[in-house]
Amino acid sequence: MEFNIERASGEDAEMMADIIEKVWDDIDNKHWFVADDSEYTTRILKEGSGLGYKAVEKDSGTVAGVFIVALPGMKEENLGRDIGLAQEELEKVAHMESVAILPAYRGNGLQYSMMQRGEEDLKKMGYKYLMCTVHPENYYSRNNVIRQGYEVVLTKEKYGGYIRDILLKKLF
Repeated sequence: MEFNIERASGEDAEMMADIIEKVWDDIDNKHWFVADDSEYTTRILKEGSGLGYKAVEKDSGTVAGVFIVALPGMKEENLGRDIGLAQEELEKVAHMESVAILPAYRGNGLQYSMMQRGEEDLKKMGYKYLMCTVHPENYYSRNNVIRQGYEVVLTKEKYGGYIRDILLKKLF
C-alpha cells in the first residue's frame, strides 16, 4: 500500500476525532493513550492552535491514520514548562500530540511519516522544540519517536495522574 500524507483542515475534525476514538476503543491498555475528544480536535484544527495530518491510502482514498500537533504558546500545559525552558523559548514549543492508526493499516510506518511531515512544516514555521509524551511501556510509540531523534528528558505524572515520559527533539 502507498499513502499520501496530507494536511488536515477544519472540515476533517470530526473524521479525525472518530478515528482517534475508534483506535482508543480497541486499545487493551487504556492508560497508554489519553484520547483527544472531538471538541479538542475541532479547536485545534479550526482555531489555529495546532495542525492536523492524515495518511490517505492512494488507491482507495481511505484515511488510514491521523496525527495532531498542538501549538501551546504560553499556556500552562506547555511541556517546555515541565523541563524548565526559559520563558522566551516557550513560544517555540510544539507538541506532537495524538497519533492514531487504524488497525488494518498498522506496520506501514504511518506514525513516522506523519510526524516527519509535521516536523518539516514546524521547521518552516520557526519552531525549535518538538515535544511529546508517551507511556513508558508503550514501546512501539516510544521507540518510534526515539528513532526520530527524540530523547526522554523527564518521567512524571501528566493528564490527571498518568505516568508519561516527556520526550524532546531540538530543531537547531
